[in-house]
Amino acid sequence: MNGRDARLKSIRSIIAEERISSQDQLLQKLGDMGVTITQATLSRDLKVLKVAKVPDVGGGYHYALSENEGESLKGYIEDFKRGYLSISFSRNLCVIRTLAGHANSVAIALDRLAFPEILGTIAGDDTILLIIREDITQADVLSRLESLVGELETE
Repeated sequence: MNGRDARLKSIRSIIAEERISSQDQLLQKLGDMGVTITQATLSRDLKVLKVAKVPDVGGGYHYALSENEGESLKGYIEDFKRGYLSISFSRNLCVIRTLAGHANSVAIALDRLAFPEILGTIAGDDTILLIIREDITQADVLSRLESLVGELETE
């Protein structure tokens, strides 16, 4: 892996794991990892990665990774909203109920949004099983989802 590829991988990793709200904050995190670059290089890298700023719960914005195959973050959010009915939890498992036939598209949206809190999804016809990382709380998952789609109906 060349220097640029390693740098892009580091940027992806930081943005996927943390809420980064500014280039200065991202430059600091990269520096902590031993990656030293200029702000201009970081700006170009963010364009290459198609990183977007998305609304945060607190009213600000944070960076989010782009989606595969040119699909937009907004499209995934709309897919989620279109099929979502409710969410319920049992320890590190989460069940999302959807309209009939929508579980697959909602699960794909969740997978592509790449929440670090979620290990994976399994979809049926109208139900999705989310497996949540053990160190993540149910409130963390709800907060992350609601930061993108608004208030969610819970069971």
